[in-house]
Amino acid sequence: MTKKTSLISLILPLLLFIFLSDLQAGERFINNDDGTVTDTLTNLMWAKEDNMGDITWHDALVYCKNPPIAGYKYSDWRMPTIEELKALYDKGSTGYETDCGLRVKIYPVFALTCAWVWASNTQAISAYAFSFRKGYQYSTLRRNKISFRALPVRNLE
Repeated sequence: MTKKTSLISLILPLLLFIFLSDLQAGERFINNDDGTVTDTLTNLMWAKEDNMGDITWHDALVYCKNPPIAGYKYSDWRMPTIEELKALYDKGSTGYETDCGLRVKIYPVFALTCAWVWASNTQAISAYAFSFRKGYQYSTLRRNKISFRALPVRNLE
């Protein structure tokens, strides 16, 4: 086997893997063209955009239950869990820069305006948020709001 043949046999599977990974991510999310995105892997429907401003955990909870966008014709919206948010983190992505100046790694079908999104998981006086900048969960006081966002979700079944 020549060096050229050996190199091709190594590179070809890698390129195929990259192509199929991108294809699978594209098939996972369906843009519903009404401000929502369907995640076929988790069977969840997400808001395509966050609330676009700093928000406390309590205000995020209220926002998630009744998002003020015309395309949201459903009445069963809620705040996501930390695990549901983790499933949207795109570790291998270079990400994009948000309005608040931080780079986030979330699938590009979503539009976040900052890096942290509130989760429904709580403790006594704190709540969790997920960082789409670094890919970790973070616990903070529920009254904090700077850089935190709300991203509504609903179950499809």
